[in-house]
Amino acid sequence: QVQLVESGGGLVQPGGSLKLSCATSGFAFSLYGMNWVRQLEAPGKGLEWISSISHDGTNTRYRDSVKGRFTISRDHAKNSLYLQMNSLKPEDTGMYYCAKDPWTSWYANPTKGTQVTVSS
Repeated sequence: QVQLVESGGGLVQPGGSLKLSCATSGFAFSLYGMNWVRQLEAPGKGLEWISSISHDGTNTRYRDSVKGRFTISRDHAKNSLYLQMNSLKPEDTGMYYCAKDPWTSWYANPTKGTQVTVSS
């Protein structure tokens, strides 16, 4: 059974940092590209892709709004995915989820996510 469990969210002041983790099990983690997606709290905002990493970790991609601030990484020994978030802004507030490729697969197998709140 595929399981993805996010953790590491919390309340942080603007400009602060958080590191999210996604513990995985039930599938061959090293064979899959992985993604972080988020549901922002702003009205009318749907689920949006923010970052992806290739199966071997050699290629990463970011949404323009997080480039230079967020870093995605993975640890195959721990079957885990990470998202280091620096210089956080209030508009980053939302629920963060991890997903296998393609990121839209999250809709078929939704996870609980981890809440990130950026506020002074």
